[in-house]
Amino acid sequence: MRRVAANDESAVALLYDRFGSLVYRMAFQAMPTRAEAEDAVQEIFVRLWRTADRYDPSRAALVTWVMLIARRHFVDKLRRSKARVKATSLEGSPAPESETVTQEMAPNIEKEERLDSLLKRISGLPELQQTVILRAYLGGQTLRQIGEELDTPLGTIKSALSRALVRLRERGSEELAT
Repeated sequence: MRRVAANDESAVALLYDRFGSLVYRMAFQAMPTRAEAEDAVQEIFVRLWRTADRYDPSRAALVTWVMLIARRHFVDKLRRSKARVKATSLEGSPAPESETVTQEMAPNIEKEERLDSLLKRISGLPELQQTVILRAYLGGQTLRQIGEELDTPLGTIKSALSRALVRLRERGSEELAT
């Protein structure tokens, strides 16, 4: 990321090669159209390039940081698009804004809070476990694909996933207890 922050084009290309498909899969699931997903991917990599100097490897694995930047971008973009849409009643008059916000946004806010909590728990895992969880569950990759991309034996990938899920369950139980 230091090279990306220093405007090294080959580093930016490497960053895209490494995370482009993962970010695109996430964009394709989050955005309403393919064109918007493609635009979002481009905007995310511009954002990654502009904020590369803020990345701290001691706080999170690179894949976690990339996914957090991407997620924030999707949330911002979707919020902006919803803010432009005005709800109307059956008679065609605008619906009261407080009702619209409460009814439409409450489930989304709850989902966002749960996802934030989950991402925080994931960021506390060892790097391999973080990578496997994010690629398998958020990126939609198979364990075999992850093993090939990381040049790691399939058994190691399966173990990392299993351990990560156990830790996440434990930490989730701890959060509920407090």
